[in-house]
Amino acid sequence: MHRIRFPVLALCAALLLAAGGAQGASSDVVVSQVYAGGGNSGASFTNDYVELLNRGSSAVDLSGWTVQYATAAGTTWQATALSGSIQPGRYYLVQLASSAAVGAPLPAPDATGTSNLAASGGKVALVRDTAPLACGATAGSCSALPLVADLVGYGSAADYEGSGPAPALTNTTAAVRAGAGCVDTDVNSADFAAGTPTPRNGSSPVASCGTVTPPAGTAAASASVDLDVAPAVSIALDRASLSFGTAAAGQTPAALAEHVTVLSNDAAGYALTAHRTAFAPADLPLGMTAAAPAGAVVGPALAGGATAPLPVGAAADLAVGSSSARSAAGGDVWSTNIGFTAPVPALAAGHYTATITFTVIGR
Repeated sequence: MHRIRFPVLALCAALLLAAGGAQGASSDVVVSQVYAGGGNSGASFTNDYVELLNRGSSAVDLSGWTVQYATAAGTTWQATALSGSIQPGRYYLVQLASSAAVGAPLPAPDATGTSNLAASGGKVALVRDTAPLACGATAGSCSALPLVADLVGYGSAADYEGSGPAPALTNTTAAVRAGAGCVDTDVNSADFAAGTPTPRNGSSPVASCGTVTPPAGTAAASASVDLDVAPAVSIALDRASLSFGTAAAGQTPAALAEHVTVLSNDAAGYALTAHRTAFAPADLPLGMTAAAPAGAVVGPALAGGATAPLPVGAAADLAVGSSSARSAAGGDVWSTNIGFTAPVPALAAGHYTATITFTVIGR
């Protein structure tokens, strides 16, 4: 039997993971809402989201911080980078994945990512670093880490703060922290309740957590000003690796979904291609299908839902598809399925690995 696993790397648009250094401990910034129904049937909003709040009396620089998500029992975390500062009493909205164009659009997000949250249970961590966590299998394993500024386990989550997780979510409810986000007893089950999702961003009214008391007879106002200059083209994957588990010779493992998000500011559009390395120690027959986002078309070899082999080495890339316009504001999501074009041949037992590279090219 063969253990088949391969990492998937998004290159060309250079996704660089810069390891952030440890920062000073602070519990001022907390997760104030978690919503996981984005785009589902009857959803309140089109996208999943995580809302943050600065409960403290000083601004907090979020450079090098991430919001991370793992499944209820998982220890593999997906990270969304944060940037800018969050002022006292201000909220910070992190827009995440969408299942479909169902529900109202979110307010303008302060950061965006592609994590797809599960409503039945999961874990959301606010981390003072960019490196993905590896904890979460047992209660308290993540919140004990000094780089974890806040942790919310909800529903069936195996890890959470305190004696129990926050409630499970639905398409019309969010995990809402008490006191407009101000209450933090380090017990998820006590701090959060299932409530109506009300996403707030950096422009929303200031929360009064009782931590800022201006002197009598004075007044103050402040405005945070920042600008993120978008790259001409970028690419992101919802899975950093795909594992087909264990298969015997003659079996064809079920295909695995991989969503490729392309952001392009090129008015002439872009092209998306893919190729792979050969499996080692012996090659296996790997291919893919693809579905294009609105306004784009799949490549000829993938038309009509066809499965096309992934080229190896110096062979020309497989044309996954193209668009003749800029991507959507939140990115164009290409839905691909990676699988085997023939049963696993008779090979020596072992661990077989390969690497797929998706490339986006501006026109």
